[in-house]
Parts: sequence; C-alpha cells; structure tokens
Amino acid sequence: MARIWAGTDIGKTHHHCVVLDADGKRLLSRRVLNDEPELLALFADVMAINEDVVWAVDVADGMAALWISLLLNHGQQLVYIPGLAVNRASAGYRGTGKTDAKDAVVIADQARMRRDLTTLRPDDEHAIELRVLTGRRADINTDRTRRINRLRGQLTSIFPALERVLDLGNAGPLILLTGYQTPAALRRTGRKRLETWLRNRKVRGAEALAEAALEAAGRQHTALPGERITAQVIHTLAKEVMGLNEQLADIDKLIAARFREHDLAEVIESMPGIGPLMGAEFLAATAGDMNRYGSADRLASMAGVAPTPRDSGSVNGNLHRPRRYHRGLQRVFYTSALISIRNCDASRRFYERKRAEGKRHVQAVLALARRRVNVLWALIRDGRCYQDGLPVTTAA
Repeated sequence: MARIWAGTDIGKTHHHCVVLDADGKRLLSRRVLNDEPELLALFADVMAINEDVVWAVDVADGMAALWISLLLNHGQQLVYIPGLAVNRASAGYRGTGKTDAKDAVVIADQARMRRDLTTLRPDDEHAIELRVLTGRRADINTDRTRRINRLRGQLTSIFPALERVLDLGNAGPLILLTGYQTPAALRRTGRKRLETWLRNRKVRGAEALAEAALEAAGRQHTALPGERITAQVIHTLAKEVMGLNEQLADIDKLIAARFREHDLAEVIESMPGIGPLMGAEFLAATAGDMNRYGSADRLASMAGVAPTPRDSGSVNGNLHRPRRYHRGLQRVFYTSALISIRNCDASRRFYERKRAEGKRHVQAVLALARRRVNVLWALIRDGRCYQDGLPVTTAA
C-alpha cells in the first residue's frame, strides 16, 4: 500500500495538488501553473516527502495531458476519478463551499480509500493519433449538422415546399441551393435549363431533382418578406455544408488509412458491422489493450451495454443503463450491432430470438451489443479474425 496520496484538481491554467498521508493528514497543498517547470518542481517536492506515492486526477485528457504525461514518463502510479464522482463525494466532507483545494483533498482521499479506480497507462502513438482524428471528425460532423439545421430553418422561412422535398444530406440538393433559392427563380429557369445546369455540375439524378424543385416552385407564388437577403444566407450555408462534406471525406480517408496500420485492424474489422471509422473509435477509446479492463464484463460496463440493478425494498429486477460509461464505446457497440442485424445471419437470429422473448427493439439491440463485446474481446485476446459459424471461446 502507498504511504502518501497526491490528488490534483485539474484546471486549464492552474492545477491544485494536495498530498495526504495514510491517516488523511494534509502534508502539502499547492496551486501550480500548468507549465512543465512548475509541474516538475511540484513532482520533486512530493517525491521528497515520500517516493511511495499514488497520484490521482479528475481529468484524463485535454488540459491534464501534460501533467499525466510527466507522471507516466517518470513511472508513477496514476489513477483517475471522474469529476462527477468527485462532486458527489464532496457532499460527505466538511464544509459546504467548493474550492479547488477542497476538490483536490477529495480526489486524494478517494484515491486513499478506494481500490476500484481506473489506472491510467501510457497510450501508444497510434491510439493517440486516432483519438485526435476521430475527435476532429466529430467536431466537423457537429458543425455540419448545425449548419444543415440552420439551412433548413432559413429555407423554410421563404420556401417551405422546397425544404420538404430536399434531402440536404446529399450533394445534389446543396448544389441546387447554391444557384436557386426562391420559387420565382426556379420558375424563370424552367425544367430543361435547370436539368442542364445540374448535369453540368455532375449532379446525380438531375432530372428527378429538377422535377421535384419545379413542382415545389409551382405551389408557391408568394414572395415572403426578407426573401432576397435570406436567399443569400441560404447560398452561403449551402456552400459551407459542401465544404464540410469535403472535410469529412478527407478525414475519413485519413482515419481509415491510419486505422489499417494498427496491428489489430484486421481482427477488429472482421467483426460484422465494424468498419474503419468505428474500428478507429474503438481503438481511440481502448488503445486495443484489453488488460486495462480485466474482463469482458468490465469493458461492457464501460461501454454502457451492461445493465445495472436499481433495486429497493420490494422492487427487484429493476435494470437500467449505468450512469457512468464511455459514450464513444457505446456508439461503437450499439451502432455496429444495428448494422450487423442487416448483414450477419448470426446477429439477426440472436436479435429475432430476443424479440420473440418479448424484448423491445432497443433492449434486443443492447443484448446483441453486449454479446458482441464478449466476441470481440475473445478475438482480440486470441489474435484471430471473426468467422461466421465458428464458436468463440468464452472471454476470460
């Protein structure tokens, strides 16, 4: 057992570190700049107290990256306690105020008392790169969704009939909106000229798109207030969405290429429903190191696909999704389970059996996702690819 525990409340510009001994006595409390010389000085001072130390943080990436890397590079034992757990535990400590120093005390004390905290380990360069790339892709996709929603809102305000018939997730309607935004403009152009205009820009299904747009234009002959300036905004938003689509395509290629360079890429991608993007998200979240979780059950719990009981009194069998789980991992297992139902006979049979047992759609998919955690765990452990019809040994 360690002799001292050092808890660090992470901040963007400053951290606060508190060191406790085995009796919970405070040995050091310091606010430190998030800068390498300052952090190394703190590290030296704590080691001067006692070299047998367990470090604890409430943030596992981002603004804590420098501090975590310094500790791991020096071979220190480092555990992670989520900020939500710190906030809840704070209610059991003296005082109603909230300060960085108090949070650091809670972090250190929880690390002193608990043995179930996640141990942080160094990630390989591959996992870090995939984490950065998948995070960037998520940001671009969020921006794209936001702009599409704004585009729909602007288009509805002047031309609702056209908004109803356009699928703005496709390139063709976006190209159309870069040239035509109002009913009058479409009617003046006419079907033949509009089809030619779309074909010259390599739009698939130009004839059907032109017909749908002109039919919508024929249902509205009223020019609404602000139409001219709104049309300009629609043109700009459509251009922005097209640019974001290009960025997504580029980063998808980069992610796929980087994912397939990983040693486990072939094993992970052999699972039905998991392609390069989901495989990259899985590696970004786990680094492919199953030893971090100890068992397939713990991985399933972290992914949010293993229900936890909330029983009380005479209420039994009250199962719910765990409150703490990794959203990215849940997306990987749940979404890939949905896809596998369509293209994998074994997954479809499992899903249909659960539905026949009376489970709702979401419950059946979650059950399938939980089953797939065991399968993927065993495949990674054994270093072999998935083959339909062959038994998979139980995950140890």
